[in-house]
Amino acid sequence: MSLIELPPISAPRVDIGAVQRLCAADMLQVDAVIRGELTSDVALINQIGEHIVRAGGKRLRPLLVVLTCRACGGNDIATAARLAAVVEFIHTATLLHDDVVDESELRRGRKTANALWGNAASVLVGDFLYSRAFQMMVSVDQMAVMRLLADTTNTIAAGEVLQLLQMGNPDLSQSQYYEVIQRKTAILFAAACQLGALAAGADETSQQAMYQYGMALGMAFQVADDVLDYTGEVGVIGKNVGEDLAEGKTTLPLILAQARGSAEDVEAIRAAIANADRSALGTILQVIRSTDAIDASLACAAQFSAAAIAALPVLATSPSSAALLELARYSAQRVR
Repeated sequence: MSLIELPPISAPRVDIGAVQRLCAADMLQVDAVIRGELTSDVALINQIGEHIVRAGGKRLRPLLVVLTCRACGGNDIATAARLAAVVEFIHTATLLHDDVVDESELRRGRKTANALWGNAASVLVGDFLYSRAFQMMVSVDQMAVMRLLADTTNTIAAGEVLQLLQMGNPDLSQSQYYEVIQRKTAILFAAACQLGALAAGADETSQQAMYQYGMALGMAFQVADDVLDYTGEVGVIGKNVGEDLAEGKTTLPLILAQARGSAEDVEAIRAAIANADRSALGTILQVIRSTDAIDASLACAAQFSAAAIAALPVLATSPSSAALLELARYSAQRVR
């Protein structure tokens, strides 16, 4: 997926809180559905479920469902709230499985479920969330919803395997990196936005526009997230800085630093990736800064943000469509 023909965008600082306040009442409905559907007669599922709910986060994916529903003219939010909860369950299941695969200890500034209850419990509760999500989507009784979410979860699973195969590979190209994050991350953003349009009863043109908006938004979001792994602080980003390097992940800052660096720089990066060597983080940070790989990565995020914005003219002007515009800007700005 390449968008190099699009120019970077600049905009005033986005107030993400304003977007969240606009959707606050709808998100209360989503939270109620999440809490109601997380209950089980198995105590450990309730314990881990409560741990996940309390971890919070921006809940951007379910927010996108209710926001696109409103932006597409939907007024009955009950179905959108249920679909938003489905999306959150799918996302949370992938996080539980990711943390086991990556041996992560922190998520959103708190100990991960696998660190507290072990790998087996995390994997199995992740499976519970996946199956509960499918129970919920069946209850909506719309074939289009079931087809979209079935295809999406399959793509996510394939993306996880693809990323696993690329661990420790310093030769990952920019296009291959985009393929991984499109499958692993952006596809759920795209599905969330199309689900909102479906819940609103929007026509096919609007549904596809929302899907494309979500895809580009998700790409921008993940590129920015990968930048934060080298520029953020653990208290802000909720995970250890340099986590990607410690897992042998080749992300965009490292790809661009290799393309711009000296032979010595490239060798340092390649060795750090191949050996999943977090102790080399200081050296790698110096190379990233000296090659301007952070700014180059942010320019790529801005290109995806611009592509998301380009999908919005199909919508009527409203507070919700304006909020989608703000989210597109925010996706590429949040590293600053």
